[in-house]
Amino acid sequence: MSRPGPASRPVVLVVGGGYVGLYTALRLQKKLSRGRAEIVVVDPQPHMTYQPFLPEAAAGSVEPRHVVVPLRRTLDRCRVVTGAVDSISHADKRARIVPAEGHPYELSYDVLVMAAGSVARTLPIPGLAEHGIGFKTVGEAIYLRNHVLARLDAAASTDDPEVRTRALTFTFVGGGYAGIEAFAELEDMARYAVEHYYPRLSTGDMRWVLVEATGRILPEVDLDMAAWTVKQLTARGMDVRLNTRLESVSDEGVVRLSDGEEFASDTLVWTAGTKPNPLLTSTDLPLDERGRVRCEPTLQVSGTEDAWAAGDLAAVPDITKEQPGATTAPNAQHAVRQAKRLADNVVAVLRGEQPQAYRHEYAGSVASLGLHKGVAQVYGVKLKGWPAWFMHRTYHVSRVPTFNRKARVVADWTLASVFRREVIALGQLQDPRREFVTAAGAGGTGQLPAPTAADRAQAR
Repeated sequence: MSRPGPASRPVVLVVGGGYVGLYTALRLQKKLSRGRAEIVVVDPQPHMTYQPFLPEAAAGSVEPRHVVVPLRRTLDRCRVVTGAVDSISHADKRARIVPAEGHPYELSYDVLVMAAGSVARTLPIPGLAEHGIGFKTVGEAIYLRNHVLARLDAAASTDDPEVRTRALTFTFVGGGYAGIEAFAELEDMARYAVEHYYPRLSTGDMRWVLVEATGRILPEVDLDMAAWTVKQLTARGMDVRLNTRLESVSDEGVVRLSDGEEFASDTLVWTAGTKPNPLLTSTDLPLDERGRVRCEPTLQVSGTEDAWAAGDLAAVPDITKEQPGATTAPNAQHAVRQAKRLADNVVAVLRGEQPQAYRHEYAGSVASLGLHKGVAQVYGVKLKGWPAWFMHRTYHVSRVPTFNRKARVVADWTLASVFRREVIALGQLQDPRREFVTAAGAGGTGQLPAPTAADRAQAR
């Protein structure tokens, strides 16, 4: 790495404010004294989202604001830019920034940290883009919570059997941890709501369908634990379809599966994996066959000076495994630890020292399956039910950045254990101007027409 002279002030550009970006910048601002370097963090959102808590936010166990960490407040010694990086020429050490508002501009830097993470991996399935919703952002979690409760309201407010069946059919595609947790947490919330607040509905009226293309779910745990999870979900009346693919979704919301079944569903959630951020194709960094940045064990970009990468978009060699070519899994556990090692290595190189290799043996996984329900496999120890659920909460609250957020999440859980669950649908959040625009269009009469089929489709 070409180190700046003693009088210069290197610019460290951190692309992305997720796990890697936030933790790297947080450690850099702590280890580099004021004036030692300028740290610039660029992300389209002004906050970092702690994604393992999105299912609980969607289910109402955690306040959505408490699963996000404000970047400007946390990174008070960094320059935070709300915008996107749309191209990077590392040979020239220049990045093109597109701010949330205003004209694009170029930023020169000395050290690059690629931490832009991943995006949803979608397939060219007819109707998916029009009807599906992802589950990677807090906005999607809030939308999905309101949507599910709104479907219960719709079903309880009509006697039309077709409308009720369509409203009460919830389809999820993808059986990884994100999909299983979202599937189980939302079903648990909806079950509670129906049992307590919807006397015209029964839990048997609901249909929850999980579609998984492979022959198992939860690939991060052993097969027996995955099979136990399927058994628990089916015991709750949930329909788990293995070796099944989503074929298409019609304009009317009719889902067609590869096993030949067709059914109408107002809810289609896509959680079938992720892929590296497409930004990488607009850089001159070396990529592997999966579109990830090639990295050394030290988290330096292979064959490239002054460039580092970690997290979902980085192909980081896993030196704890014997098989050649093994790379670390794209999960939060590695991302947080890689960020700390990356920051320490950047500081070391700036000081003329040698970077150290990232080494971490995968500890295992924990997942929530609803209130007081879970599955976990940590360092070979397998837990089920309440112990696994408790471990899930304990582990993740310990990993949420900042004491402020830890305290707020624990407070949410404490209040939820004392009072009944909040199951209010704030559907107006999805289109807050609708009533005003309708009133203005009605000539100020204040008479709001009933929503049309097109309105309902747009709301979905």
